[in-house]
Amino acid sequence: MLNTRFQALQSVLDRTVPEVKMPSTKISDFFGANVFDKKKMKEYLSDEAYQSIVNSIDNGEPIPRDMAEQVASAMRSWALSKGATHYTHWFQPLTGSTAEKHDSFFEPTADGGAIERFSGDALAQQEPDASSFPSGGIRNTFEARGYTAWDPSSPAFIMGRTLCIPTVFVSYTGEALDYKVPLLKALSVLDKAAVDVCHYFDKSIEKVNASLGIEQEYFLVDIALFNARPDLYLTGRTLFGHISAKNQQLEDHYFGSIPERVYAFMQDMETEALLLGIPLKTRHNEVAPSQFECAPIYEEINLAIDHNQLLMDLMDRVAKRHNFKVLLHEKPYAGINGSGKHNNWSMITNTGRNLLSPGKTPKNNLMFLTFFVNTIKAVYEHADLLRASIASVNNDHRLGANEAPPAIISIFLGSQLTEVLDEIESSRLSKKIKEENTLWQGIPKIPQILADNTDRNRTSPFAFTGNKFELRAVGSSANSASPMTVLNLIVADQLKKFKYDVDKLLRKGEKKDVALMMVIKRYIKESKNIRFEGNGYSEEWEKEAEARGLANIKTTPKALDVMVNEKTEELFASTGVFTSREAHARHEILLESYYKKLQIEARVMGEIANNVIIPAAISYQSKLVENVRGLKELGLGEETYSAQIDIIKKLSEHINFIKNNVEEMVQQRKQINQVDDIRQKAIDYDEKVRSFFQPIRYHVDKLEQLVDDSIWPLPKFRELLFFK
Repeated sequence: MLNTRFQALQSVLDRTVPEVKMPSTKISDFFGANVFDKKKMKEYLSDEAYQSIVNSIDNGEPIPRDMAEQVASAMRSWALSKGATHYTHWFQPLTGSTAEKHDSFFEPTADGGAIERFSGDALAQQEPDASSFPSGGIRNTFEARGYTAWDPSSPAFIMGRTLCIPTVFVSYTGEALDYKVPLLKALSVLDKAAVDVCHYFDKSIEKVNASLGIEQEYFLVDIALFNARPDLYLTGRTLFGHISAKNQQLEDHYFGSIPERVYAFMQDMETEALLLGIPLKTRHNEVAPSQFECAPIYEEINLAIDHNQLLMDLMDRVAKRHNFKVLLHEKPYAGINGSGKHNNWSMITNTGRNLLSPGKTPKNNLMFLTFFVNTIKAVYEHADLLRASIASVNNDHRLGANEAPPAIISIFLGSQLTEVLDEIESSRLSKKIKEENTLWQGIPKIPQILADNTDRNRTSPFAFTGNKFELRAVGSSANSASPMTVLNLIVADQLKKFKYDVDKLLRKGEKKDVALMMVIKRYIKESKNIRFEGNGYSEEWEKEAEARGLANIKTTPKALDVMVNEKTEELFASTGVFTSREAHARHEILLESYYKKLQIEARVMGEIANNVIIPAAISYQSKLVENVRGLKELGLGEETYSAQIDIIKKLSEHINFIKNNVEEMVQQRKQINQVDDIRQKAIDYDEKVRSFFQPIRYHVDKLEQLVDDSIWPLPKFRELLFFK
C-alpha cells in the first residue's frame, strides 16, 4: 500500500489543467462590475444622496442619516440585481486576516410572506462580538459588545452572493480594535500637515492623499502535497525538509515562462480580482521555484490596503479550484527565497502633483526636496518604530536572510540623489542666497526622469525608486496597514516640525526660500546616518550601522519595545492616532501572537518528529537489521554488511538526538507557559524554545537523506517545489 506521500504524488500526476472561462469582453468592459463604485452610485442614487457620499469620500464629511437610508436602499437594489442574498460588515481585526458575519436581506412579513430589507442603520453600524477578537485587555469576555461602522471611502463589493461593506471596528468604549481606524487617523494627520507645507509653494493645494502600490509575492503548492505535510497545513511553513538538489541556484525561474497550471490559476484569479475593482497589472515568476508575484496599479492608500487584504483571501479561494494552495508565509521553505510585500508609497495632491517627483522648475525641485528630505528625516527619527511595524515571527525568518532587507533600517537613494544632498550639505547655500537674493542658483539640478538614474538595491529596507519610496521589508502575509500607519504618521509628525522650524525663521525676518533651504540643509546633515548605498547583507554594514547608532534588533519581542516607550507615546499622543491604552494593547496582542505561533510550531514539530519521522526511521532501520541478520546467517563476513551497520548506527544517533531534544523542548515549553509576564514569555519562547528548532531539523533532514525513499512519509522539497 502506498504511503500518504505517494498517494499525494499520484494525485498530482493525475492533474489536468482546468478550463478557465474568461470574459469575452475587454478588461475595461468588466472592471469593477462587482463593486458599488461612483458610477453605480450615480445610477442608483438621487443627485443629493450621490453628492453627499462623494463629499464623504473626497472630504471626509459625515453622511446624514436620511442619506444613509437612501444609500442602503440603493446598495440593496444593486446587490439584489447581482444575485446577492446576504450582506456583511467586512473588517480587519487584529488577527491579521479579515472578518465577516453574514446576515440575510430576507425578512418575514406579518402575512406569512417575505421581503428583502436593508436599512440605513444596518449599513452604518453593526455589533459583532468584540470579546472573541484580540483586544490586548481592552475588552473582557463578559464585555462582548463592539461596533463595526461603515467606511464610505472604500466601496462596497459583492463576493459570491454576499454584499460586503468595508468597515472600521471599535470597542464599546471607542478604542480601535482593527487596522483601519489608526490608518485613517494617520492619513488625516498627514493630509493636514502636508497641505500646510504645500502652501509654502502652492496655495491652491487643498488635499494630499498618500498613494500605495503593493507588490504581492506568494508560493503555490499542489493541494494534495500540502495536505500531506502537517507542518505546512498547521503553521504555513515546512518545519523539516532537506533542500532540493536543484532549487533557485540556476536563476532560471525568475521571469521565466509561467507553467500552464499556474497560468490558468493566474487568469482565473485576475478575472475575479478585476471584477472586484482590484487593478492588477503585473504577473510573473519570482526567484524561487513555485514562487510568483502579482502587482496592481497605484491607488489611494486606504483602498489599496483593503484591496490587498481582499486579494489574499481571493487568491486562496481561487487556488482551491485549481487544486493549489497559496502559501503567504514569509519563509515556507528553508534554503530558498522567502516572500515579501513591497509597499511603494508616495504623496499626491488634489492638483495631481506627486510630491516625491522632481519638477521642471527650481521652485518645483525645492518642493520635491522639502518632502523628500522630510521623509528621510522621519524614518531616521523613528527607524525603530518602522522596524516594529513589520515585525512578526514569520518575518523574523526572512529579514536579513540574503534575499530580503536586513533588520537594520536604512535608506537607499542612489548615487545621483546622494550627490545632490551632499552638495546641499557642504555648500554655503544660505549665505549665497542672501548675497545674490536668489534661491534658484543655489539649488542643485535634479534629473526629471529619476527612474533611469537610480539603481535598485534589493538589500535596502527603504529605497527611493524615482518618484516613490519602496518599503521592501513588509512580510508577504502582513496587513500593510500597520507599516503604512507608522510611515504616514511619522512623516506627518516630521512635516509639522518642519513647518514650525521654517515659521520660526520667518518670524525672525528670513525670506521664505532662505528659511526653507536652511532647514532642509540642517535636516540633511542630521539624518545622514540613515542613508546607506552598499550591501546590507555584509558584516561590515552591521559594524558600520552600530557605529552610526542604528539599531539592529533581529527578533520581534525586543523590536516591539519601542511601541510603548516614552518617545513613541509622545508621538501617538501629539497626533491622536493611538491612545496610550490602544498602544499598550497592540503591544500585548503582538507579543501574544508571537509566542503562540512559536508554541504551535514547537507542538507540531514534536508531534511530527515522534509520530511520523522516528517511526519511519525505525521502520527502515528494522529492514536493515533484517538484512544484516540474513547476511550473517549466510555466513558472509562483516565486510559484506559494514555499510548497513554504519547506516544503522547513524540512524540511531539521529533518532536519539531527535527524541531527547524534543523531550527537552517540551519541558522548556511547560516551564515557560507558567511565566505571567507576556514580554518575558515571548522572549523565552524565542530564546529557549525556538533554539531547539534548527538542531532538531538538522537531524530530521539527515534522516531524510538516509531513509529509503519509499518509506519516507513527508513530501520532499523537490516534490513540493516542482510540479506538473
